Amino acid sequence: MDFNQIFVCIILVLVFIAFVKEWFSPDLVAMGAFVLLVGAGMLPEEKALAVFSNPAPIIVSCMFVLSAALEKTGTIEALGEWFGKLAGTREMRILVIMMLIEAPLSAFVNNTPVVVVFMPILLALARKHDLVASRFLIPLSYAAIVGGTCTIIGTSTNLVASGIAKERGLEEFGMFEVSKLGVVFVAVTFFYMLFIGRRLLPDRVTLSTLFESDEGKEFLTVAIISKDSELIGKKIKNSRLGKIRNFRIIEVVRSGNKLTDSIDQIVFEEGDQLLVKTRVEGVMDAGETTGIEIGVEGELGLQKLQTDSAVLIEGVIGPGASLVGRSLKDLNFRERFGVIILAVHRRGVNLRDSFENVKLAFGDTILVEGSVDRINTLSQERDFINLSQPKGRSVRRSKVPFAVGALLLFMVLASFKVAPLIVLALGAALFTLFTRCIEPSEAYESIDWKVVFMIFGMLGLGSTLQEVKVVESVAIKFTDWAAILNNIHVLVAVIYLITAVLTEIISNNAVAALLTPIAITIGAALDVDPRPLVVAVMFAASASFSTPIGYQTNTYVYGAGGYKFTDFSRVGMPLAFILWALSTFLIPLMWSA
Repeated sequence: MDFNQIFVCIILVLVFIAFVKEWFSPDLVAMGAFVLLVGAGMLPEEKALAVFSNPAPIIVSCMFVLSAALEKTGTIEALGEWFGKLAGTREMRILVIMMLIEAPLSAFVNNTPVVVVFMPILLALARKHDLVASRFLIPLSYAAIVGGTCTIIGTSTNLVASGIAKERGLEEFGMFEVSKLGVVFVAVTFFYMLFIGRRLLPDRVTLSTLFESDEGKEFLTVAIISKDSELIGKKIKNSRLGKIRNFRIIEVVRSGNKLTDSIDQIVFEEGDQLLVKTRVEGVMDAGETTGIEIGVEGELGLQKLQTDSAVLIEGVIGPGASLVGRSLKDLNFRERFGVIILAVHRRGVNLRDSFENVKLAFGDTILVEGSVDRINTLSQERDFINLSQPKGRSVRRSKVPFAVGALLLFMVLASFKVAPLIVLALGAALFTLFTRCIEPSEAYESIDWKVVFMIFGMLGLGSTLQEVKVVESVAIKFTDWAAILNNIHVLVAVIYLITAVLTEIISNNAVAALLTPIAITIGAALDVDPRPLVVAVMFAASASFSTPIGYQTNTYVYGAGGYKFTDFSRVGMPLAFILWALSTFLIPLMWSA
């Protein structure tokens, strides 16, 4: 390898590490690497600019707008309500109907809003019928994932891989070309979850039982001892706090200094700040103690709500939220929304920092107190997904025919290849704007710009790898080994496996952008049709079941379902293995030359 190849490979490794370690947002990492490589002369300016002509990110943006139009008109919500009426009271019936509705819907609509709508409905059903909600949320995410594999627009990874393949000279993938395997994925996942996966699903305490049970998830919160507190001059074992079940004081801060004495030996004083881990019941019980304020920090400028109409709800921080990466001290929730954060819960992370310095992250569950009106206002925000009850939104029901018509017309025209996919996608998105299904400001807000720019960045990195001939070098090394085997099934198996493993670690779009050109080059080097290899990348990059971080919908249900990290591995890894084996056998047959 020459200097340029070594330099680019080092950058690629650093990008992967940055993705895994989450040093920065993935879009910043990808675009930063792209700019660095262009600045270093690794990619000529004209080829760098050509990256932005790739249709994939633009089509992905249009799909965000179309999905938002369906959401704003209440189409998705109406389907959710219909599901609630059909679901019944039995676990098996709920699972069957949920997957039958969600998988086809996710084939044409961004699966994130679908999961967001269905989550609180499932939680409400679980509470109503005394069922365990954790039995439904993993299947909810898996159904959304496999549903997205059924069309070329069902998931952004398909669009990314298809766009790169077209740039490399392959015939453009049709709207339903991948449906034949996607339907198999849906059917296998359906039966797996009903007869195997259902037996592996955990019984976790979630919102369905949180308020009726002594068992629940722990939250991190802060308690301030005021001047009239009954705790002053007492140790915890002699106070009311010591009698609260599962109420743990992690540290005590006095005059800005953390006390090093044993918690049991500390005599409370006015102004002491107690960092506490407890459950919802503990938060409420502690709040009844005279002279103690829960979730209040003087530096935050917050005051406890003194109103009989105040309610407690839980919600999940969304992926594109402006709250992500910001500390509670910086946010000032009371001023912004008229509510206060009482506690924070993060699965798999021990939150031991001072409460006001905790930086919120995607998937965090927060306990919020506020008036009903203020809570309803907060629930309209993209930042916050209300899990305590289904969202009540003002919708444009009269615009439903236009939103649905735009999607259907796009699908029909795309299937007959009447025009390039990018033209049809832009036309469908503009139609929803002109018919007022969605306002221009809402359309811009609906686009996940982090995803779009991450795709641009990774496309740029992929072009650089191609320019300095790293792709060819990798392909040659691979083909030297693969030529010995000389079997298309083996090639598909290996490429699928590598893609699937990487997808569980970093963004599926990033993996698709990196591995698609390698797959095409390998196919050309071995004189085999590269199309099945590209299909293997498409499906493997979408089929992320084994970790809660591999796919966005998994992260959503992770905190809401009270799951452990290993729950996804136990349920998802057998499914991933089955789909890998099926893909190895079926892809070469379905896409034979």
